[in-house]
Formats: sequence, C-alpha cells, structure tokens
Amino acid sequence: MEFINETPVAALILIFTVITSIYAFNDGTLYGKFMLHPYSVYRKTKIFTLISSGLIHADYMHLFFNMFTFYSVGFALERMVGHWQFALIYFVSLILSDIPSVFRHKDDFWYNSLGASGAISGVLFSYILFSPLSKFSLMFIPIGIPAVLFGGLYLIYCVYASKNSRDNINHDAHFFGALTGIIITILIIPGIVPHFLTTLLGRG
Repeated sequence: MEFINETPVAALILIFTVITSIYAFNDGTLYGKFMLHPYSVYRKTKIFTLISSGLIHADYMHLFFNMFTFYSVGFALERMVGHWQFALIYFVSLILSDIPSVFRHKDDFWYNSLGASGAISGVLFSYILFSPLSKFSLMFIPIGIPAVLFGGLYLIYCVYASKNSRDNINHDAHFFGALTGIIITILIIPGIVPHFLTTLLGRG
C-alpha cells in the first residue's frame, strides 16, 4: 500500500503490465491484437498498438528483466519528479521509441514488436540525469558502475546492435526511448541539466 500511496503511477504500470503480460502468455490471440505492427500503424490503423505493445512481453525472462529494471529506478524517479511528470516520461518514451521502427519497417508486413523496453529506457535515462553517480550492477559485472558510464555504454551498444544484431530485439526502441526520456526530463524539470553537471563534477 505504501508504494500505491507514494508512487501510484509506477505501481499501477508495474501491476498492470505484469498482469497483462502473464495473461498474454496463456492467450496467444492477445499478441495479435496488442503487438506493434508498423505496416498497419504507418497506414493509420492499429495506432493504439504504440501503447498496447508495451503491455505484453515475449516470455517470462523478458518480462522479469524489464520489470526488475523498472522497479529499480521507476519508483524512485516518480518520487523525484512527481506523478504526472513520471507518467509523461513513461508514456511519451513508450510511444516515441517506436516511431523510428514504424518508418523503418513500414513496408514489412511480417514485422512485429512488443515490450516496454522503450519506456523503461526513458525512465532509466531520466533517473541518470538525477543521479549520474549512483551505481548500477549487472549480472555479468560483479561490481557497480556509475550510472552515467552505464548509460553511455548502453547507447553505444544500442547503436551497434541495431546495425549488426540478429536477435530480433528492437534495439532502436531502446535507443530512442532513452533519448526521449532525456529530452522530456530536460523540458519539464527546471535546472536538471545544471544539477546533472554539478553532481557529475562533484560540486553538488
């Protein structure tokens, strides 16, 4: 109840995404309705999938990784920025992160995409602006690395993977979601850039 009272937007997103994803695991027809289909979106049908695709995931590992990341930074970010601001960062990142994929795959009828990774990238990079020196730990790296360093490596990897990967992961959504999170945060939070710089330079 404390999470719902203090961070209602993050709590509802987490709960609803988990429920919808698990339901989809047991009802394949939901994938056809909810997955992003750039061919249709470009032709101005199924536009709602820009949002609904973020409510479903490919499998339990995909869901766990996204929701663990969201839980790690999302609730803290909502406390920092406020409720409507957090909702704006999340949902604008979710929508805009998919726009490049819509144009890139507009003529590929068989291409689909799903998952909340674009929105979570936006939340993650918004959090980095507030706390660039906080430590992020990864499963294959035993020590924490500064958030700002993690962010830089993450963006480089997304660019590389988008051009070279064959893993069917929408790396474009990760990259553009991250950029959207940064831009929206700068636009709605006065002084966030000076805060980021002074914290990074050890003057905060």
